[in-house]
Amino acid sequence: MPRFDLFPLVLLALLLAPPLGAQDLGQDLTVATWGGAYEAAQREAVFAPFAEATGQTVTPVQYDGTVAALLDRAGPEGWDVIDMLADQARVACAEGLLLRIDARELPGREALSDFMQPPTRCAIPQNVYARVLAYDERAFPGVKPTRIGDFFDTARFPGKRAVQRGPDGILEWALLAEGVPPEQVYGLLSTDRGLRLAFRRLDTIREDIIWWSDPAEPAEMLADGRAVMAAGFNGRFFDMAVRGAAPLDIVWDGRIIGTEVWAIPAATARPQAARDFLAFALRPAAMARFSEMIPYGPTRRSAFAQIGLNPVTGVPMRVHLPNAPQHGGRALIRDSAWNAHTRDLRQRRFQAWLERAE
Repeated sequence: MPRFDLFPLVLLALLLAPPLGAQDLGQDLTVATWGGAYEAAQREAVFAPFAEATGQTVTPVQYDGTVAALLDRAGPEGWDVIDMLADQARVACAEGLLLRIDARELPGREALSDFMQPPTRCAIPQNVYARVLAYDERAFPGVKPTRIGDFFDTARFPGKRAVQRGPDGILEWALLAEGVPPEQVYGLLSTDRGLRLAFRRLDTIREDIIWWSDPAEPAEMLADGRAVMAAGFNGRFFDMAVRGAAPLDIVWDGRIIGTEVWAIPAATARPQAARDFLAFALRPAAMARFSEMIPYGPTRRSAFAQIGLNPVTGVPMRVHLPNAPQHGGRALIRDSAWNAHTRDLRQRRFQAWLERAE
């Protein structure tokens, strides 16, 4: 388990690093991220302002969020910074694929209390997202889906379901649909009985599943009619709906709230420039700008007060954040440590189920 006593200094090693651009001047930064509306928001809220402040251009590259991609591509493609899910960062850190900041180099603790979650030795929390159920309003002109169990109810809500090809999220939803309280889901999924119960529930919709691997796909599948319901990330669905591309709606019941982090690949040739970027991206003003572009919540408390309207649509963005209190329903906080520790087991069980289903 990571040692939390170093976290305050780890954080300040980033926030109080040498002045922006003090080292590695004239060299562009390569940032691995997710593409789509998410990357577009980062470009406007973080990348462009950073370039203006430092003269260093940020070149984003898209990846699928996996540790395997980090291992295979970071060195050859010159990655300097990486946007990761918290549990994937834990795995990558343990495997030596991410830099550990030397906490002894810098003093200070005062900034840590502003963060709602502590950083780990290799990653700093940057935004909060939710995996949610969304549906095509055109498919259900009468009764609408309102709870996560409706995703598994093909009698009342017939049609294809878009699901990520992997165990993440869908197993938690299966247990929630069985009536398991959110606080018991991860404990039960740690047992053979819990896994069997989840896969049994998943069996009820296996003929109606279409798989996706790119986070942009579930919203596209709803928009073009390939699916009537989809499991995906709230920001992608929001972007599709607010652009008027498709009449989509989100069911907040059963949402799984997770954390995105910034990390630095061990393969980077520009570690100080990467630290400069993180220090800039982790400022409250940068976090607030990002949340105004796409509804992912900041991880610093002081950033919330700065979030206003979407600059293009004029939509007030705070109400669309995953942890907005008016959403109601059940919410499950993604356990990044549990996900990291059970990754291989869940993947093996999912693959075995998939082969039986196919």
